[in-house]
Order: sequence, then structure tokens, then C-alpha cells
Amino acid sequence: MADERRAAREDLAALRIDRDAVPLRSGPRWRGWLLTAALVLLFAVGSLAAYRATIGRTALVRVAIAQRTTPGAAAAAGAVLTGSGYVVTGERYISLGVRVPSRIERYLVEEGEEVEAGQALVQLDARQYEAALRQSRANLQRARADVALQQKELARARALFGKNVLSRAELDVRENRLRVAEAEVAQLEAAVARSEVDLEDTVIRAPTAGVILEKFKEVGEIAVPGGFEGSGELIRMANLADMRAELDVNEADLSRIRMGQLAEVKPDAYPDKTYAARVVKLYPQINRQKGTLKVEVQIQEPDAWLRPDMSVRIAFLADAQPAADGEAPSLVLAPRSAVRGEGAESFVWVVTGGKLRRQAIATAGERGDEVVVASGLAGGEAVVVGGDDAESLREGQAVEVAE
Repeated sequence: MADERRAAREDLAALRIDRDAVPLRSGPRWRGWLLTAALVLLFAVGSLAAYRATIGRTALVRVAIAQRTTPGAAAAAGAVLTGSGYVVTGERYISLGVRVPSRIERYLVEEGEEVEAGQALVQLDARQYEAALRQSRANLQRARADVALQQKELARARALFGKNVLSRAELDVRENRLRVAEAEVAQLEAAVARSEVDLEDTVIRAPTAGVILEKFKEVGEIAVPGGFEGSGELIRMANLADMRAELDVNEADLSRIRMGQLAEVKPDAYPDKTYAARVVKLYPQINRQKGTLKVEVQIQEPDAWLRPDMSVRIAFLADAQPAADGEAPSLVLAPRSAVRGEGAESFVWVVTGGKLRRQAIATAGERGDEVVVASGLAGGEAVVVGGDDAESLREGQAVEVAE
């Protein structure tokens, strides 16, 4: 039995593998290089696909046309100071109230309506003033009749005084009665005139030409003169013939502004519109708390787009500088938003045939919201001013121009 067990152990020992004695077989070295090359190729294909996707994507852009000025015009040195302000009228707002208390019967105009000087705006209830006028006229008629009677009595008294029938004292009394009656007539004539004025004031008229801005009370309400904090104000209008823009200028910048200086006004609501203006008023007192001075510029050719209290950007321009030979050369102007820069270099994206082309430019100052292009553009090019993120634009990329 023991011999059988010993034989079994020997057989099992013969079947055991000695791992230290048998060397491991390694694979061929070319398989590792093949795997590395496959990974590199896959990364390159992915990068190329991403680049082609970026280049092939059609970007939506907004463009503006670079303009060339007319030769011979004086070249402006550009804006020396810019700021934000508001549109106002030369006569400010005209607030109209009532001089006589009464109920509002009807409005004869609506907000936004243009009116002429003397045009009726509001009709008040005039019945009590018509009655007062009739009463004043009746009192005047009675007083005039009394004057006529006193004149006749005085004439008879003088005849009797000439015959020594009437005493001097009686004659003086008759003369005094006539003077009192005549004074009463004068007083009642003034009362009639006042009643006529009160009746006229039941119709509120425009003191000047302008446009109706706002109505403060409704038909049927009682309008009273005066009041606190404008409570007596019934209607507000403005004269739009003299449109201006005002802003507060820091006192440190006052040396850049003078009376008669040219300026440009650009509404925030309509950035594509620019209005020529001129400085017409420098207020006499500095605001001590703000350290600013209020300045007004008069808009030379206002139109229906401008409205009171509209926010605007105001650029004060330097004096025009003629060229040395007496004739200013033409200039190429591009919107400031179109100019991009990388370090000391400036460039614009030009749209040509539905694709982007990067064009390097050299600038030579600014004129308001435009940049003077010394080289790189000839005028007439469509340059990108907005749209997709500028960082995503690429040379040769297809673009679609937004309306």
C-alpha cells in the first residue's frame, strides 16, 4: 500500500511544470509599433475632420461698406471728446395749466399731434363764465343809464343856478352824483373786460408751434390753477423746431470744448443715423457735487426720428485741417467695429464671393465712430462688423450676410 502511494506522488511530480526553467515566448516587436501608428493616425484624422468642419461651417455675419471721401474736402482730425446725453428742445417743455377753475369738457388734440401757435388744445366748461359775462354787461348797461340821468339832472340844476333858484351847494351835490355814476361805469367796464378774459381762458391754446407730449388729466375732472409739484399742469408740449442734445462734461475736459465747435449726435436707438451739430450753450456754473458742466449742442437738421429725452452719443470734433497743398486728399473710412487687432497689427475681415478674406490695414486716427484707413482698403469693400464670434472666423470660411 505504501509503495502504491509513493508511486502516485512520483507520477504527480513528473507532471508539474517548472516556470523558472521554461522561458516565456515574447511576441514580435512590430506589433507595438503598429498599435502606436494607428493611434497617431486616428488623432490626425479627428483633428482634420474638426478643422474641415470649422472651415466648412457657414457663418452668419453683418457687413458694412468701407467708404472713400470726396477729394478736396477738408480732413477732420476726428473726435476730441465723446459722451452720453439726451435730446432736449431749445425752449424746454411748455407746461400748460388753467387760469380759471372749471371742469374739463374735452381735449381737442392727442399726444404726438403737431399744433400751430394759437391752436385750441383743451375746452373747459364755460357756462358759469358766460353767465358772469352777461351779468357784468347788464350791470354796465344800468350804470350807463344812471350816468345819462345824472347828466340831465345836472343840466337842469345849472339852469336853475343861473336864475338864482338853486344854491351852490345843491349844484355841487348834482355834479358829484354824476362823477360817482361815471366812476361806476368805468368799474363795470373793467368787470366786463375781466369776464371776457375769464371766458377766453376756458379754451387753452398753444402759445407756440410744437408737438403734444402728454395729457395729465381726464375729461370730466376739475382743473384748478396752480397747485403743488405741478398738480395744476394740464397738458405738456414742446417746440421741436429747435432740437438739441445736452450732456455733462467733466471740468477736466472743458479745454477741449468751445462755443461754435462742430459735433456729431448719434441716437442709441438708431446707431446708423448721425446728425451734424454745433455747440451753442455752455452753462455758466459748474456742478460742485459732480464736477461737471452742462453743455448743449444744437442739431442742424433734426427729423422725425429724434424725440425728446432720447439717449444719444455726442462726439465733439476737432477743427478741419486742410492739406498742405490746399486740397485735402480722399480718405477711406471703415466702421470702428470692423477693425480687429492682434498685437500691433490691425486687420479686417472682407467678404468676397461669399467667403472671408483677412486683410491687414494701417489706421490713421478716428472720425467719430469710424476709423481712417491709411492702407489696406481702397473703399467699397464689404467688411464684417458683427455676427458670429470673431474668434471662430477663419480665412476662406463660407459666410452668409445677414440682412
